[in-house]
Amino acid sequence: MVWEKAKAVLKESLGESVYNLWIEPLECIYSDGENIRLACPDRFYRAHLTRNHLCQVQEKINQLSSVPCKVTLCDKGVVEALPAARPKGQLRLPHIPDRRSVVRSLHPRYTFDSFMLGESNLLAQSACKSMVKGDDSVGSCLYINSSTGLGKSHLTHAVAHWLLAESPETRLHYVTAQQFASEMVRGIQSHDMDQFKSKYHEHCDFLLVEDVHALKGKKKTQEELNELLDSLIKSGKRVIFTANSTPRDLDGIDNEFRSRMGAGLVTTIQAPDLGTRYRIVESKAAQCGLELEEDAISHISAQIKGDVRRIESALLALRAKAALVGGRVGMEMVREVVEDLVGVSQALTTALIGEMISREFKVSLKELQSRSRKKVVSFPRQVAMYLGRKHTSESLVDIGQAFNRNHATVLHAVKVVSNLCLHDTSVRRQMEILDQKMRQL
Repeated sequence: MVWEKAKAVLKESLGESVYNLWIEPLECIYSDGENIRLACPDRFYRAHLTRNHLCQVQEKINQLSSVPCKVTLCDKGVVEALPAARPKGQLRLPHIPDRRSVVRSLHPRYTFDSFMLGESNLLAQSACKSMVKGDDSVGSCLYINSSTGLGKSHLTHAVAHWLLAESPETRLHYVTAQQFASEMVRGIQSHDMDQFKSKYHEHCDFLLVEDVHALKGKKKTQEELNELLDSLIKSGKRVIFTANSTPRDLDGIDNEFRSRMGAGLVTTIQAPDLGTRYRIVESKAAQCGLELEEDAISHISAQIKGDVRRIESALLALRAKAALVGGRVGMEMVREVVEDLVGVSQALTTALIGEMISREFKVSLKELQSRSRKKVVSFPRQVAMYLGRKHTSESLVDIGQAFNRNHATVLHAVKVVSNLCLHDTSVRRQMEILDQKMRQL
């Protein structure tokens, strides 16, 4: 088949990381020699593919085909909705419930395997895994809240991916709160609320509702969802809600509904710590096909905090700039992109201090983070920890993570360097010079 041959050629020309990200998820749903129709996971994926890779896909297919062959893209969700696209099989008997799931478009990369774990999100991830596996330790209702860009959607997509792959008989209904409200309004307007209620009360095993805070002031929808939540939990079904704040802090939400949502496990995803951000930058850079030096990864992870989408934005900007200058990403380019994104005035961090110490002592950041106990490595490492404790508000744990050490090692380093400053004039003078240089960072 032409498409299979084209995939092999594209993998070689685009590189494995780009291929795995943008070509592998495509599904060939139609081919007649003159036309090839490829289904994309969602419309955002299709838009990116059209802008960046469709011409190359078309070119490779034409090279492999004996006649001109036109490539068109469509959304997988739309294809599955068409009767002709549904697989043929045995007809469902009237008394057997419809096992069909209702799921919004899923991001192909938002899976449990690609979720970057850290102390800030460990409970939320573990709870989601327990829910899909039917573990009773979490209960029937899970409520996840966080600020934007910290991983709520990644986890809910991961739940949907897991259930569709590992438990296809589970009737999953995955909607946003706004979609649920709109569907209910249509049911009222068409005098078809019985069908609406039946869909969720009788044909749902797992309900996933995102952005519950969007129901602010929508009393009727809240009442309906509260009734549904009560019905599902009493029937032993499972429910996951997400929102931007805890149930008690939701504005414009009925007290009874707020209480019921908070009756199960409530977990908050905090902003990722430095170590987790480092791994996120490293992973997402690889997904983008971007080769970054250690110093560049450290700088990005130290400067861009909170919303992980800003890390993605920075990496996309770096990839675009690198393409214009021949593919190399230097520290100057990294600093420029980060400054454009988050501004110039940033709080001093241990990671930044580590970069400076690396340059001053002519020791690589990798060596500072290694297990080496050589004095030419251990002393600069202790100095970096000492300065991190002195000039930042970071915890001992965060300072230690910057160098793959624990908080006890940080305390020891602070004590060692402090004693040297008291009894060794040259060390004290050296610390004063380093203090001045840090003000210029």
